[in-house]
Amino acid sequence: MFRPTLYGSLLLAALGLQAGDTVKIALTGPYSGGSAPMGTSARDGAKLAIAEINAAGGIQVGGRKLKIEVIERDDEAKNERGALIAQELAAMGDLSGVIGTVNTGVCIAGDKHLQEKGITKIICPAAGSASMTQWSKAGVKDNSIFRFAAYDGIQAAMVVEEAINRHFTKVAVVFDSTNYGVSGRDDILDQIKKQGNKLTVVAQEKFNIGDKDMTAQLLRAKSAGAQAILIWAIGPELAAVSNGEAKIGMKAPMIGGWTLSMSNYIDNAGKNGNGTLMPQTFIEEPITPKAKAFIEGYHQTFKVGRIPSAVAAAQGYDAVYIFAAAVKQAGSTDTHKIKEALEDLKEPVKGVIATWNHPYTKWDPADVTTHEAFRREQVVMGMVKDGRVVFGNDADKARLIKEAAGTTPAKAKAKKK
Repeated sequence: MFRPTLYGSLLLAALGLQAGDTVKIALTGPYSGGSAPMGTSARDGAKLAIAEINAAGGIQVGGRKLKIEVIERDDEAKNERGALIAQELAAMGDLSGVIGTVNTGVCIAGDKHLQEKGITKIICPAAGSASMTQWSKAGVKDNSIFRFAAYDGIQAAMVVEEAINRHFTKVAVVFDSTNYGVSGRDDILDQIKKQGNKLTVVAQEKFNIGDKDMTAQLLRAKSAGAQAILIWAIGPELAAVSNGEAKIGMKAPMIGGWTLSMSNYIDNAGKNGNGTLMPQTFIEEPITPKAKAFIEGYHQTFKVGRIPSAVAAAQGYDAVYIFAAAVKQAGSTDTHKIKEALEDLKEPVKGVIATWNHPYTKWDPADVTTHEAFRREQVVMGMVKDGRVVFGNDADKARLIKEAAGTTPAKAKAKKK
């Protein structure tokens, strides 16, 4: 049960603890700028979990319980700042791990410093495919970087499937110029091929961060006969696409990555955002007791009526519990031992998204999913409706309710050998 009033006092109490008396975790991400709804939501979801764990006495480490001490760093979604933060954290001898990061470029710029020192990191709540494939391409044999997000291969597959299921045949692929956007475009194009080339890409259009007018790109897509827009981008520019469609009378629905669920898209797009579809790992509806408690706890603690990014908040929350389980199993605050435990968690971890059974396995450079927690069964299609994200498919909602009640067992991720 959430106890939001304890949150501030717990963090203050942690400040008085000496080195060795805590499990030191760094939370990183964009807490300002266009990606802030994702970064702050993940951070605050993580802090809810930390407050719960500390309220219960901490993490059992050997014969004692250790409370979690938080180090917080805002990377501002800037690659160079992310690199400096990673260098700072990598130099900390008593750091148990890092949870965070949203932007692919920040991961690419900074995670190499953590990897060099073997600092365990769980990327959460996002970052594109390149944040993990960089390690497989480099042939890294022992990887300390994990990810806790619905990786882009899953999302891109769902986006393409949705377009096919809605009987579209001609689509425009629209993306921003960031590492995330370009990587997402590549994933979509790859999925179109894998799913039998049932979609014809009649236009590929790019825009930059900060662009406010998408008229030229949309007119080209419209004149090419695009029936839907498959889109991959980070921030508020997504709303400029929806608003641009309304401006030129284009009615092609937008289907894209999970970032379309962010508050800065929903609020800026207004009614023009209705019907937009995107994969989600968590919908802000109290369909289970755990979801209800989490939503209420977040609203009460952070004084909001809607979580800026419910996906990010829920993933931040569950990531902390998974990390804590690894600390307990390792019986140590040593980041290297925690990494080994993460690769072979013995006990299920009950989160707000799912019960996590052996989410990671030993790193295999030929298979990045060994360090990816999510599988397709844990992702649903969301839809924007009147300023909120709701279930895009009633069957998904019914399935999750049954699984939470124990009447339909969730599929466990197969343990890789």
